[in-house]
Amino acid sequence: MPVSLQKGQKVSLTKGNPGLKNVVVGIGWDVNAFDTGGDFDLDASAFLLTDAGKVSDQKDFVFFGNLQHPSGSVEHLGDNLTGAGDGDDEQIKIDLSKVPANITRIAFTVTIYDAEKRHQNFGQVSNAFVRIYNEANGEELLRYDLGEDFSIETAAVFGELYKNGDEWKFNAIGSGFQGGLAALCNNYGVDVE
Repeated sequence: MPVSLQKGQKVSLTKGNPGLKNVVVGIGWDVNAFDTGGDFDLDASAFLLTDAGKVSDQKDFVFFGNLQHPSGSVEHLGDNLTGAGDGDDEQIKIDLSKVPANITRIAFTVTIYDAEKRHQNFGQVSNAFVRIYNEANGEELLRYDLGEDFSIETAAVFGELYKNGDEWKFNAIGSGFQGGLAALCNNYGVDVE
């Protein structure tokens, strides 16, 4: 049975799952019935961070424009442009054994593409969640439902995987940002053109 997390809760992924190597981070959402004149295109991203809380290289930012980290440790499985349907809307595969030694945290974020132009924000998004499952057997290990805490934010940090000694743990963060992807990139040290 998966662990269902509350905001701010931390749980070990590897302690109860010895030998866990390949996990999939699934992120999903529904859009409310508000007519904003356009589809919602939410984008999941992963920032591979050092102890300083920043990327060490621009390629440490994995998103729809850079689907795979050079180490092979993180792979984005592609952009979903509408969020239609049930289950995960976007997925990011993680090979814990290939994460570079200088990377101690992987933050998972979701942004609304062209949010300002389309007059969209996370207040119009419902049933947002992040879940992690074991790629080998499909077993869901944890799930965090974000709830309805957002209003005008256009970007959110759903949670992060982090190293604690020999263990990999997950922290349910659920914090919003204004300024979309650019604000997240600035926060994590990615150059924005």
